[in-house]
Amino acid sequence: MADRLDGTVALVTGASSGIGEAAAMSLAEQGAAVAVLARRGDRLDALVSDIEGDGGRALAIEADVTEQQQAIDAVERTVSELGRLDTVFNNAGVMLNGPVEDAPTEEWDRMVDLNVKGLLYVAHAALPHLLKAAEDGPRKVADLVNTSSVAGRRASSGSAVYNLTKFGVGAFSEGLRQEVTKRHVRLSLVEPGAVATELQSHLRDERSGPRWRSGSRTWRYYTQRTSPTP
Repeated sequence: MADRLDGTVALVTGASSGIGEAAAMSLAEQGAAVAVLARRGDRLDALVSDIEGDGGRALAIEADVTEQQQAIDAVERTVSELGRLDTVFNNAGVMLNGPVEDAPTEEWDRMVDLNVKGLLYVAHAALPHLLKAAEDGPRKVADLVNTSSVAGRRASSGSAVYNLTKFGVGAFSEGLRQEVTKRHVRLSLVEPGAVATELQSHLRDERSGPRWRSGSRTWRYYTQRTSPTP
């Protein structure tokens, strides 16, 4: 198949569950060697075992991309052990919704650190390798895919800071796209709606109780059914 990824290498952040895990499996099925990155090493080991059991090649990297040096080291380890880097799926993220009034601002720090700064650190570290892959890789093109959300298009009550982070992902992605598109690095933005992932487990108890369910229609949809992507 002309669209297979044989001979290429992909890096997926936030790969221990949900969209990241599924993306890693899909990339491996298409022939890419895949470095899977997250903080939960046991989950990564299980994912690598599944990929290799299906005949693929994978590398587990336990790291926290909110620390810039860890993001740099993860990218460099991917290239060192798998040989190159053609695709990055910048997927790690967290959703800690709630009203601005009386908010525990350390949760804002967590969202900004992971959803924005972590994404920036990985993109910055990976970009030289992606540009090189676009020049001499088997496909003559490289891909950087950033995960945003419908929350990056429409702000709603109870998710102002999460909205801020995802609007920022969109702005950064569009700006970088304009910088690299003529050099054959494709910048893509994924903006899912509600997805059944583990993000719901990140919420404090008081945020998923009756007070919130009786609030905005958007918040009721998210808490009672599924959570939006990180």
